[in-house]
Amino acid sequence: MKAVVCRAWGPPENLTIEEMVSPSTGATSVKIRVARAGVNFPDVLIVQGTYQDKPRFPFSPGAEVSGTVVEVGERVVDFAVGDRVMAVCQIGGFAEDVAVHHGSVFKIPDTMSFDVAAALPLAYGTTIHALVDRAALAPGETLLVTGAGGGVGIAAVQLGKALGATVIAAAGSAEKLRAAREAGAAHTIDYTTENVVDRVRELTKMQGVDVVYDAVGGDVFDACVRAIGWGGRLLIVGFAAGRIPQIPANRLLLKSASALGVYWGAFATREPAKNRANFERLEEFYLEKKIDPKIGATYAFEDAPQAIVDLMNRKVIGKAIVVVS
Repeated sequence: MKAVVCRAWGPPENLTIEEMVSPSTGATSVKIRVARAGVNFPDVLIVQGTYQDKPRFPFSPGAEVSGTVVEVGERVVDFAVGDRVMAVCQIGGFAEDVAVHHGSVFKIPDTMSFDVAAALPLAYGTTIHALVDRAALAPGETLLVTGAGGGVGIAAVQLGKALGATVIAAAGSAEKLRAAREAGAAHTIDYTTENVVDRVRELTKMQGVDVVYDAVGGDVFDACVRAIGWGGRLLIVGFAAGRIPQIPANRLLLKSASALGVYWGAFATREPAKNRANFERLEEFYLEKKIDPKIGATYAFEDAPQAIVDLMNRKVIGKAIVVVS
């Protein structure tokens, strides 16, 4: 099979396209003929050796895929050859075949395209866990989403609205904020030209927001800490800006606020039943047309390294996917 291969830590431009042996199917795994692979920020980190998990060389990046089941392990009873699925594989997605534990594989409805199915698992799986399990976002509350023009940000905007919140989207360009408005944001903030704290106070009549969903970190995170309201919940999703910020404890104390880490990968492993229930709810939202991943860029398989570069350089609005077959 063809695969995108990483043989040493380094920039995504160093990745190569090579012929590799198709992975074997273990007793509890299914083999998927990959149709599409989603591109995510962890792909940027994992090939450079800066992600929390460091695979052995050689490996293929790519943490989520959609495609068709072509082999089923002897102990797998919930999938059959020919099933259309999406899956979270952590690594190995940028390849023609991938073997995935059946617990991380999800059947998709006939009306869902492989493009959408490849764009959904990480962004929406992370976000529904963050908003529902961690923050307990309630109808009528106000949600501030940073990085709102990216795949994860748009997922947070759509799910926040689906859960009944008023969504304030913050991003770094007019184009990204336009995408956030199309996704359902009620208000927007351009943090390159506007003061986030002042704008939040204006929009909330000085009350601050109930929940912050932040995957950016850095200076944006610092502003979010100040923009949170009484009893607010600050979701720490990631650090796309590079700098891991510090939280002044007094700001949480004075607002009776909470800072909540969101490590969806560990949650999915530790609580698989709850994670699968979240995915069933995501399917319901999709069929009800309350969520719909925005595909911002599509790349040929040979251009998968460039897809990671473009994501790293924040050139993609919405989700980037790689066409594998």
